[in-house]
Amino acid sequence: MIVVDSSVWIDYFTGKSTPGAEKLDSLLGEEPIAIGDLVLTEVLQGFRTDKDFRKAKELLMSLDIVNMLDTTIALKSAANSRALRKKGVTVRKTIDSIIATYCIEHKLPLLHSDKDFQPFHKHLKLKDALQSS
Repeated sequence: MIVVDSSVWIDYFTGKSTPGAEKLDSLLGEEPIAIGDLVLTEVLQGFRTDKDFRKAKELLMSLDIVNMLDTTIALKSAANSRALRKKGVTVRKTIDSIIATYCIEHKLPLLHSDKDFQPFHKHLKLKDALQSS
């Protein structure tokens, strides 16, 4: 199972040809895909028309939806952000720290096209779905 970040879903739904969107397209219906509850919110709030919203919601609700934040992940996300800051890396978005930490703790690769996850790969062993499987 892989977790897909909003950066890839946005590319996918807008028809943007990126390595992440192409990988996602090849995995849909073939491999288990998870979407975090936080990512679900990020993606669905961006649709402008009701028709597009409904179509996307139908697809996304057919995936494994995981609740990403609980007390344990909140504390580990804070610790991971602090560890990166000690290495000179500032995590710009708290939600990215939560998503990365969830994936690290559950040993799940993350499919993304967001450079903000690179320090999590480099320093905290976040698995990159583009590099695996």
